[in-house]
Amino acid sequence: MTEPVDEHFLQSLAHLGDRISVEIGTPSSTDIGSTAASAEDLVGLFDSQAGSRHLDFKARELGARGVGFYSIGSSGHESNAAVAAALRTSDPALLHYRSGAFYLQRASAVAGSTPLMDVLLGVVASADEPISAGRHKVFGNADLSVIPQTSTIASHLPRAVGLAFALERGAKLGVPAEWPADSVVVCSFGDASANHSTATGAINSALHCGFQGLPLPLLFVCEDNGIGISVRTPPSWIASTYRDRPGLRYFAADGADPVECLRVSREAADWVREHRAPAFLHLRTVRLMGHAGSDVESAYRSRTEITADHERDPLLATARALVSRGVLTPDEVLSRYEEVRAEVAALAEDALSRRKLGSAAEVMASVHADSPDAIAARTAETPPGRATTFGTAPEDEGPLTLAQSINRSLAEELGRDNRVLVFGEDVARKGGVYGVTRGLRKKFGGSRVFDTLLDEQSVLGTALGAGLAGLVPIPEIQYLAYLHNAADQLRGEASTLSFFSNGRYTNPMVVRIAGYGYQKGFGGHFHNDDSVAALRDLPGVVLASPSRPDDAAAMLRTCVAAAREDGRVCAFLEPIALYHTRDLHESGDDGWLARYPAPGEHHVAIGRARVYGDGRDLTLVSFGNGVAMSLRVAERLRHQGVRARVLDLRWLAPLPVEDLLRAAEATGNVLVADETRRSGGVSEPVVTALVDAGFTGRISRVTSEDSFIPLGAAAYHVLLDEDTIETAALKLIT
Repeated sequence: MTEPVDEHFLQSLAHLGDRISVEIGTPSSTDIGSTAASAEDLVGLFDSQAGSRHLDFKARELGARGVGFYSIGSSGHESNAAVAAALRTSDPALLHYRSGAFYLQRASAVAGSTPLMDVLLGVVASADEPISAGRHKVFGNADLSVIPQTSTIASHLPRAVGLAFALERGAKLGVPAEWPADSVVVCSFGDASANHSTATGAINSALHCGFQGLPLPLLFVCEDNGIGISVRTPPSWIASTYRDRPGLRYFAADGADPVECLRVSREAADWVREHRAPAFLHLRTVRLMGHAGSDVESAYRSRTEITADHERDPLLATARALVSRGVLTPDEVLSRYEEVRAEVAALAEDALSRRKLGSAAEVMASVHADSPDAIAARTAETPPGRATTFGTAPEDEGPLTLAQSINRSLAEELGRDNRVLVFGEDVARKGGVYGVTRGLRKKFGGSRVFDTLLDEQSVLGTALGAGLAGLVPIPEIQYLAYLHNAADQLRGEASTLSFFSNGRYTNPMVVRIAGYGYQKGFGGHFHNDDSVAALRDLPGVVLASPSRPDDAAAMLRTCVAAAREDGRVCAFLEPIALYHTRDLHESGDDGWLARYPAPGEHHVAIGRARVYGDGRDLTLVSFGNGVAMSLRVAERLRHQGVRARVLDLRWLAPLPVEDLLRAAEATGNVLVADETRRSGGVSEPVVTALVDAGFTGRISRVTSEDSFIPLGAAAYHVLLDEDTIETAALKLIT
């Protein structure tokens, strides 16, 4: 079935010779008039646009046949090919899902590229697709500096800001990056996406950097077609919102004028490259053929409105420019257009014959790399210049608190590798709300330890970009409750990049998060939060939960090594209530202090638990604050003749299943003491893991309530306590 936009293009092309009175010439390499758009420019633009258009047609046809799986097309947005033409192939690009013409135009400048086949392999979900190996239809190619993005609305903008920031910061630190030092980062998105809080936050973050004089070479490209699926963008909304923003240079071009698009795109790209500051390119486009193949556009747009957009078809506009300037005849334009149609048709049949992902193991192979030996070796290395980093070696300071131990470990990693950055809200001058990062800025400088604006999406976006730029970011989220408004930066961006790039790109980072309950004197659910469900089920993301000071230092060391060696995303969940705790059983016993482990002394591998005691009657399984509570309960049980051992999980993802099962089988009775909520808490996967492994002993669990945590003493009505653990333990073994 022929698409109406295809019919309109062919009919209009047939009449171009009648409408345009020109002297037909041949393609020339010289500039035509004062347009600064050469014949080659326009021919190249048309070829990229025609290729993208025929890919859209074919994607819809394949979908109708049940052999294609993605039909969000680029039709009407092909003017973005001009943006690609204005940039270098080495400029990192994070693209909107309507960027087919951009992708083809960039590929045309790189010898050996096969962009038509690349896209078709993605449409049919072939394992031969060059960036995601068929896991998702994305525009991505490392040889083209196109970093694959998923379709989550605007979620890639914070990463783009972070990458532009990190390229400059990395160059300042002498850290080599994949892209040249004078690169421009380009990030495209739609007018509907521009209204998303993620987009407005990212643009604000870029302006915040620029206001402080920090270099940020980022070109925002808003492809404005006036509609988001069926929701209309008010006329002139994008222009009125961004045209006069202080600190944001604004450029605008009409996608129906290819010469103007080329000129303005070049001006914008050159301006950003020269000034190392953000700019906003407002590219007015149309959306042809609806949102996607399944979209019935006539349900919300009139026929007159739909057909009127056909006259603003950027492909037709480029054809008119070619004919009016004597570059090609209408017949020659038609010939090129139909040649691409035939090429796409042949390539599509070839793509359908290519292999598909054949097993769960093959699908999951790119979720994350795993190099435990390399991680262990790295953690055992004594950092060069360690004596300079520390006046007194931390292992010689005597017993430390949890906060002190994390502080020393951060200092050790900063001293070990100049790629490491520590940043977040209040981490630099103040040294953190709880003093955990105190002294690091003074020791390592503001380029490596710095404060961010108060926006968690921007904090994590900075980390996403820094990881891409070859750095090892350790961002801090001030409280666990603050993570939830930015969780998609971990879920939709950090955790998916390796998966959707077949391991070519990773997001190495260690996100420090202060969390859990039991904080005295400063409460409420924003500062005491026991919900970790949003973190537990992210494929490939490591969730560390230290409780003891020595474990915290060693586990942080492991997480940084995993980020450095394997590009892992690690969330490091720190129990606030234990930061400055000294005692375990009674006042003054210093039972919760521990000596700092020197490199090589105490390696904690990912997914390995810690056992306290060798009791044969009961296994108490816990983590975080629950470890200290369980140890105290175990001591009380001992006086009642019950011998209990305590298993500290230490890692909530991946769970230490082997250690868990071993400790469970040693006693035959397992009580999980879980300080998180009963629904969606940690005890659920722990119990499930035991059942799945065939454990036949007795299992029980105690948890906090399915409640937010209130202020003051009322908090202890809903939080797990030691009396509850003890009562449940005695009930289990009787």
